[in-house]
Amino acid sequence: MTAAATETSTLRDVLRWLLGGVLLAAGVSHLTTQRDEFQAQVPDWFPVGDDLVVIVSGVVEISLGLALIALPRHRAIVGTIAAAFFVVIFPGNIAQWVEGTDAFGLDTDTKRFARLFFQPVLVAWALFSTGAWTYLRRVAAR
Repeated sequence: MTAAATETSTLRDVLRWLLGGVLLAAGVSHLTTQRDEFQAQVPDWFPVGDDLVVIVSGVVEISLGLALIALPRHRAIVGTIAAAFFVVIFPGNIAQWVEGTDAFGLDTDTKRFARLFFQPVLVAWALFSTGAWTYLRRVAAR
């Protein structure tokens, strides 16, 4: 392995662990201290109860966080699932902006709108840090 490849691998590992930690912390906060804030983000039109959505998404985040850290052999698949999760929850962020819901200090339309641009960053983070982009290109080429 070249020095550049080793540096890239180390950077990806650090970013993967960091993303895993962020997901773990967010998932735990779904179930504990930030439960009301997360409930405020569930769109009014969503046909499932706010609390159930928050509990399930918290469990999913904890699971993804643990998998990113503890299953390095399966990192590309876990990264793909994490990226898909970030895409699936994006309508909640859009709804928060459109409905003008205050949560997590996002108390203006400008702040809520600006937050929308961070979701693609999370998707890219999941795909890059796990090597999922390369994995998905290989799968698509078959």
